[in-house]
Amino acid sequence: MALATISTRKNHIVKYGFVGGKQPEGKDDRKGHWERLRQRFAQDGLAGFHDYEVVELLLTLAGGRGDSKPAAKEAIRRFKSVRGVLDAPAEGLLEIANVGPERALVIKLVKALAERYYGERLDEQKIVLGNSQAVVDSLSISMRALDRECFRAVYLDAQNGLLAVETLFEGTLTSSAVYPREVFKKALKHNAAAVIFAHNHPSGNIEPSDNDRQITRDLILAASFMDIRVLDHIVVGVNSHFSFADHGLIREYGKEALDFQESRRRTE
Repeated sequence: MALATISTRKNHIVKYGFVGGKQPEGKDDRKGHWERLRQRFAQDGLAGFHDYEVVELLLTLAGGRGDSKPAAKEAIRRFKSVRGVLDAPAEGLLEIANVGPERALVIKLVKALAERYYGERLDEQKIVLGNSQAVVDSLSISMRALDRECFRAVYLDAQNGLLAVETLFEGTLTSSAVYPREVFKKALKHNAAAVIFAHNHPSGNIEPSDNDRQITRDLILAASFMDIRVLDHIVVGVNSHFSFADHGLIREYGKEALDFQESRRRTE
């Protein structure tokens, strides 16, 4: 077997590789592993992939030097899941060895692409009362990782087509902090016929608070005077969501609003 390179130093022979025979471990093994991941994805998508393999595939496609597997495993260890990695701040990603600015940028780009994808899907769909999934898909990907509460309104036309999504309030939400006037001023601006409300719970607990329920009642009552339909109020958690419409509360509060208006008419 011929030596590809030989150097001598202090009567020691150092071998740097071989022509023929078994290749040194490392680079070729990584290339073969990458090729297997690529073929698996080409054939079956991400079915059967471990979380770290999904991140490894992404990091490898993002380029950079070094083996992607240790970095992918460390990312999953720190951020718990693929979604956690996508939601992670860029500064946190850069703390992982062999990630680097370019790979971190690609990860954040994938998250931004997902947000745009679901936003466009929402734009193309008609929202149906009692079916919150289209809105959840669009909003949860951008809201579930927020570290403070954020209140948004999805404004719709008479056919429930999307007109606009507005972030109206941030911080701890109370009935005194969410002003119906501001909510419906935007509705008039967009000439909206219907609206869906959404806010996140950073704690992950999706059970609506007493304040959440009171805010929803107040908004439905205000909407009834303006002939605007409230289709839903969605609480977005880390792993799931709560839909007021799916639980029958939008219908219940709507009936309360109609009863209130009827009682006013009787006293006039």
